[in-house]
Amino acid sequence: MPSTSTSAQTHPLTALWAQHPAWQNLPVKTLKSLEAQAQLQSVSADTVLLAQGQLGSRLGLVLHGEVQLQDPDLGLSVRLGRGQMLGYGATPQQQLRAWQATALTDCELAWLAPELLQSLCTKHPALLYFFPSVMQQSAQPDTRQTAAKALNQISAPVRTLVQRRPISLTPDTSIQATAQLMREHGVSSVLLVEHGQLLGLVTDRDLRNKVVANALDVNQPVVNIASRSLQTVQANSPTFEALLLMARHHIHHLPVLDGSELIGMVTTTNLTEQHRASPVHLASDIYQQTTLEGLQTLTARVKQLQQQLVDADANAYSTGHIITAITDALTVRLIQLAEQALGPPPLPYLWVAAGSQARNEQTAKSDQDNCLILDDGFDEASHGDYFKQFSQKVCDGLAACGYIHCPGEMMAMTDTWRQPRRVWAEYFHKWVNQPKPRALMLTCVFFDLRGIHGQTELLETLRQDVLTLTRGNSLFLAHMVSNALKHRPPLGLFGNITLSKGGDHPHTIDLKHSGIVPIVDLARIYALAAGVSAANTHDRLALSANAGQVSEQSARDLRDALEFLGKLRLAHQARQTAQGQAPDNFLALEELSNFERSQLKEAFGVVQTLQEVLSKRYAGGRF
Repeated sequence: MPSTSTSAQTHPLTALWAQHPAWQNLPVKTLKSLEAQAQLQSVSADTVLLAQGQLGSRLGLVLHGEVQLQDPDLGLSVRLGRGQMLGYGATPQQQLRAWQATALTDCELAWLAPELLQSLCTKHPALLYFFPSVMQQSAQPDTRQTAAKALNQISAPVRTLVQRRPISLTPDTSIQATAQLMREHGVSSVLLVEHGQLLGLVTDRDLRNKVVANALDVNQPVVNIASRSLQTVQANSPTFEALLLMARHHIHHLPVLDGSELIGMVTTTNLTEQHRASPVHLASDIYQQTTLEGLQTLTARVKQLQQQLVDADANAYSTGHIITAITDALTVRLIQLAEQALGPPPLPYLWVAAGSQARNEQTAKSDQDNCLILDDGFDEASHGDYFKQFSQKVCDGLAACGYIHCPGEMMAMTDTWRQPRRVWAEYFHKWVNQPKPRALMLTCVFFDLRGIHGQTELLETLRQDVLTLTRGNSLFLAHMVSNALKHRPPLGLFGNITLSKGGDHPHTIDLKHSGIVPIVDLARIYALAAGVSAANTHDRLALSANAGQVSEQSARDLRDALEFLGKLRLAHQARQTAQGQAPDNFLALEELSNFERSQLKEAFGVVQTLQEVLSKRYAGGRF
């Protein structure tokens, strides 16, 4: 049993203060105070001093003997001798949760409380050089408080932002009377309502651009200048849904409904007052840019936004949607600038996002996957040069803003992926009916599609044709399963996590390709089998469970695993960004606590089990 003492004739710390650079320049009065507050401990060899997860509970100074710090999961260890320190402040932040301390020999240690060290570093800032994790930890409470407030704001129901009953009038009201009503109530918009039904929206911008600029007769009915195709949001929806709608569609006024009843309006002013770094504010800034250089300056804020969401403990599902909404806004603005430079397009088209952007699952570390679906009236001789230049400008613009060119050239700037709808239909028909290795690889990209800008009907009709080809097509689905099984969770024979052994990131886990991609692949197969058109992985799993392609329990397990892995990746990237590093997907186990490692094994186990289930279900279809 260890023995503890708090007094000594000649205090054991006295000699340490004189020899260690962290302490030798402190005032004698301060050192005497520390000696009085230190807890001394004498232990025998093999005594566990601090178990895994407890290392951050206090600062230890080795007075005599040797102590071993060890990560039992990774098999890593270091030895500490006389005069060396461990624990809170001294041990790097990423190792505090995962390492444990054991006495190698009979030892004597002195322990200081974290609060004492924090106070000391505040009074003597030079000490932070020796205690780097004190600075990291002491900065967390304020950051977390601010971030938690931001999370509460984006999670709160939209109805909390409604400040007054809606200002409405009938569609036959004159334009002049409408302007007078807006002035009287001090509002920037009014809603057109008839027989309880929302019919349109008029803003002060409409009055300026459609009436004053065109010298329009103000006695005309206001319905003539109203926006009729409206986005709306339900009152009990979280605020982040309103943020997404406004950011994605570049709108500044959003009617709020309670069921079918109109209860009010939220505006970008409401939202940005509540959350200055909101995606709607960032998207608004994006749309105001007139040059590529201006857009480039804004992209750094995407990493900042992701960090704030991670600090606020926002879930990966919401974060993915919010980060992707910014990519959408950036893409649309680049498209608008390209059209300004080249002139209006000669025929209808649809710019389509593929991969993680299509699934609303992007992070601050993303490349670009996109394509262009052209109207079937496309003629290469007449229209080819325009769309070649157009797609090159947009893709190069995205690359300049940090969304690197797809290594596999799956982009609209590549001739193959810039085709009329009829050619895309031929592509999918060939991929489904002749599922060769390259075809299966392409389906993993191009079965996840979402229209970003242009004529959405070009994709919707194509999607329905594709789902008709894949629904119940066991031969094709069997090949898809075989291809998906190339991405396996990194679990060894006995359920231990296996780390990469070579490459640029040895001794890490590739969270994307070893963790998230296998779940994305499973959800895609379930969705194709069920004829589900959703692209988001969470949504695919839920809808596929409703269709009977996967059990409700298995779908929940996969969604939980995806959420856990997604949050690990976001937190890992946020830490890298905070340290001035480029974010990536390669996680070292040292970053995780023992509890998180246990959860990681469980998540990988869920994926591994359901891969085997799907493999057996379609085993006969491959022969």
